[in-house]
Amino acid sequence: MNIKTLALLICSLYGVVLVAQKPIKKQNNPIFEGWYADPEGIVFGDSYWVYPTFSDDYDKQLHFDAFSSKDLVHWKKHERILDTTKIKWLRQALWAPSIIEKDSKYYLFFGANDIQRPGRSSYDPNNDINHYGGIGVAVADNPGGPFEDYLGEPLISDFYNDAQPIDQFVFEDTDGTYYFFYGGWSHCNLGKLNEDFTGFEPWEDGSVFKEVTPEGYVEGPFMFLRNGIYYFMWSEGNWTDGSYKVAYAMADKPTGPYKRIGTILESKEGDIATGAGHHSVINKPGTDEWIIVYHRRPIPNKDRDHRVTCMDKMEFNPDGTIKPVIMTFEGVGGN
Repeated sequence: MNIKTLALLICSLYGVVLVAQKPIKKQNNPIFEGWYADPEGIVFGDSYWVYPTFSDDYDKQLHFDAFSSKDLVHWKKHERILDTTKIKWLRQALWAPSIIEKDSKYYLFFGANDIQRPGRSSYDPNNDINHYGGIGVAVADNPGGPFEDYLGEPLISDFYNDAQPIDQFVFEDTDGTYYFFYGGWSHCNLGKLNEDFTGFEPWEDGSVFKEVTPEGYVEGPFMFLRNGIYYFMWSEGNWTDGSYKVAYAMADKPTGPYKRIGTILESKEGDIATGAGHHSVINKPGTDEWIIVYHRRPIPNKDRDHRVTCMDKMEFNPDGTIKPVIMTFEGVGGN
């Protein structure tokens, strides 16, 4: 073997070693196994928690699981933290949980029964399964449950401002006020929870809820505070297909008004998933690092209920506006 041939062989072998040693990016999305949607992410103590909808046929969405992690990579499943056996007025389905801690208690809010009202095409006067329901609340001593029905009846079961009582989110402001955003059917209402979360404090004009619907709003409201700016976010499009997306507005107070700024999460041709939406946001404690938690449909996927929960980085421009989120398989790394 001549020197030139030997050199080529060595280089070839060295290249193979380099290829073999090249790090392979870990795929953290979806963040846990199973069909889950509408995730709310939150930090309790030294752990990250995610509370999603069990994403299956409607008549099978009869329980909630929760997931916790110390590092955003390894997740522990907490099974059946709440199910229909604990909610006596629940007959059809429950979904889109939202949770908050107050006075060492954990309050889990949820939509149930897909309540309809007379006058809509979806209302069947001969089938009362969705004539009663709305937003309920359960309580536990620990974030992993078990949760018990708090009121024995819905917290909201009426249609205020034509908003279907679903998709609630509770936001604690810096002054200790607990604001309650909710609403489907392209209407969003805002209320203020009372001290023990059994009802609502009226606004100055005596109304229980005021409508704060921004342009394009469909459902899935969420709010967070950063650098003195209140970010109000929501989902647009149709949750059953690829038109689903996330938009947002900014304001100097939680009551708005909210003017739509733009879309930050949506599926486009060539993306790795479709139907990205119904999200929440986590701020890594002690940092200015932010994570968007959302559901999406893998490709290929022809089942509207087969959605998975994912996380990706959410970053800001110098003026405080949010950069478009890039969907990835890698997701977010460790803490």
